[in-house]
Amino acid sequence: MFDQLTGNERVKQLLRRMLGSGRIPGALLFSGEEGVGKKLFAIEIARALNCHAPQGVEGCGKCPACARMSRFNFPQSENPDDWKQIIWTDHGDVGMVVAPKRLLLVDQMRHIEIEANFRPFEGKARVFIVDDADKLNDQSANALLKTLEEPPPTSHLILITSRPAMLLPTIRSRCQAIRFSPLTMAEIEQHLLQNELATPAEAGLRARAGNGSIGRALAGDLEGFKERRDAMLQVLTALAITEDYSRLLRLAEEMNEAKHKDEYEFGLELLETLIRDALMVSFGVSSGQLINEDVLPQLRRISERIDSRRATSWISRIEELREQLVVNVNRKPATDALFLSMAAS
Repeated sequence: MFDQLTGNERVKQLLRRMLGSGRIPGALLFSGEEGVGKKLFAIEIARALNCHAPQGVEGCGKCPACARMSRFNFPQSENPDDWKQIIWTDHGDVGMVVAPKRLLLVDQMRHIEIEANFRPFEGKARVFIVDDADKLNDQSANALLKTLEEPPPTSHLILITSRPAMLLPTIRSRCQAIRFSPLTMAEIEQHLLQNELATPAEAGLRARAGNGSIGRALAGDLEGFKERRDAMLQVLTALAITEDYSRLLRLAEEMNEAKHKDEYEFGLELLETLIRDALMVSFGVSSGQLINEDVLPQLRRISERIDSRRATSWISRIEELREQLVVNVNRKPATDALFLSMAAS
């Protein structure tokens, strides 16, 4: 049931209205940050459509059908060939495709096209989840279009992505888009505590490290998070307080040493959240609304040296670089240029 999922109350109400009206689109596009529960919401839709003992418009979550719809039979091998088809749940009408490596494949989309034209085996509808739909290339996207253009009445496709702009316009236009919001720190902390996924001592810090995502909160290395955030605080100190630009370039060099692109992007996210927090402090917002409340003294010092024009300019420059990272950007000159442009603004 939707009430068992964390956050995104607006999405829950929208999906309940859809289910209540009996008009579920043939294709939905769930977009939002990684780790906010998009896949879990997709499974709840499948349950609502196929539950043996529905509770109003929702699945009960307890009957054998509901239980089987959450158990995916992932291949046990790492052989890419084993992933080139629909991965079914224990329920024969609910399946998902995931990218074997970097891309979703034409063969996977053709498998969906074939299976979508079968009537449900045991439920009322067939549900196909396309995970990381931004990994469709032109060929696989065109193969999927055949199903999206004329979806069978008893089949529903749910595309999941954290980067909707990467999808072809022809794909987006044939789906009803539903945007998921980042989770609040309070929602993440409550989820961690209720499910005994973190101790009370670390739940708050994990919620901050998650930056709106339960997945990131669980995956994060707390000590590593503190170190990266401290490095970004040093960047802001060099920019706003000491104006030590040689130190700024050394920090840029350290940031460029991140082994993985995700680590580098996370550093940019941390920098952006710290700037936003400093801006909120300058506006007199209560500390409880800050993402990085535990470093409030440092944020206060930074907020005293920047105005809203400068802060918003910095945020815009960071977001521009994050958009450029979708393609392969040379990090070193990009980071140097970012920090120097922030210093000059």
